[in-house]
Amino acid sequence: MPLYQTATWRFDTTRQFADVISGQAEGYVYGRGYGNPTVGAFEKVMASLEGTEAAFAFASGSAAIHAVVTMLASAGQRIVASRNLYGGTVSLFQRHLPRMGVQVQFVDVEDSEAVVQALDGAALFYVETISNPHVAVADLPRLAAACAEAGVPGVIDNTFASPYLCNPSQLGFDYVVHSATKYLGGHSDLLGGVVCCTDEGRTRLRSHSLDLGGAMQPFEAWLCLRGLATLELRMERHSATASNLAAFLVASPSVGAVHYPGLDGGRFSVRAKSLLRLPGGMLAFEHVGGYEASAAVCDSLRVAWIGASLGGAHTLVAHPASTTHRQLDAASRQAAGISDGLIRVSVGLEDSADLMADFSGALSAAGASG
Repeated sequence: MPLYQTATWRFDTTRQFADVISGQAEGYVYGRGYGNPTVGAFEKVMASLEGTEAAFAFASGSAAIHAVVTMLASAGQRIVASRNLYGGTVSLFQRHLPRMGVQVQFVDVEDSEAVVQALDGAALFYVETISNPHVAVADLPRLAAACAEAGVPGVIDNTFASPYLCNPSQLGFDYVVHSATKYLGGHSDLLGGVVCCTDEGRTRLRSHSLDLGGAMQPFEAWLCLRGLATLELRMERHSATASNLAAFLVASPSVGAVHYPGLDGGRFSVRAKSLLRLPGGMLAFEHVGGYEASAAVCDSLRVAWIGASLGGAHTLVAHPASTTHRQLDAASRQAAGISDGLIRVSVGLEDSADLMADFSGALSAAGASG
């Protein structure tokens, strides 16, 4: 796909300009959501991968989340959300939406009765396919059915899974959100987001974006198209290496728990096998030594890097309590199962043996320092 690196388009007549910008004629106008051939190509590919009618691309995953939520919920309304979400999403829901008059009710999505009760009168329901950072797999068919019964739009963040592992729209969700920065791009060199939905949903999102900004730009769309060409290969490798690393961590005496959908006998293993094509590249584990020990593990790694984001070629580790979920107070972190010893790992494309040796050395060094 060619890169149409332009922010504006030329017209031969004022009437032609007026017809295109008003939607009376096809064409391109301006880069703030009015359309671009490269961005449009990415949107079509994403709609195809997720099995939706359409998609609309944004400048970041956060922009995509903000747009779909504020499009569906207005002042005086209430939304329902899983209590296990990315810290940035929680910050939006707790700090900013209430200032706009939108209230947020957090629920335990494993409690079916609580979900059904909360959905009554809600403007939307929000959940993650695989939760960040605890990699819990939600019961998507049950949640989608509850939303349909209540007449509430279901919004789901599919970033941790990618469309290769799961297609929530096929399970009944109305809006599927991705941070394209992660697995879709795959190389930690772009920022982007996308919402996959119906044609009507895209029309509403586009209108919303024209007023608020935040639309994806062509170079990022071009990079996303490049990344999607290898999505299958990367997700296969991410999953295989993560499975090996998870099994290795389970056997370590300094690791109290390992959270990974692919572990046999794990809390979500049966559900993951039914909903995910593969268990994915994200895992988390609890160091028995708490914050100091988990920080020492991260600091001692050499193959894996400490850093933000996920889904790239390099393995990245983060301490959620102090970084990705720092916005949550202690009580909220405890409710979400985020302990001071939790380490989130985005498993990259390195050699599996090299990675396990790296974590083995880091765990030993942390034990010695303690």
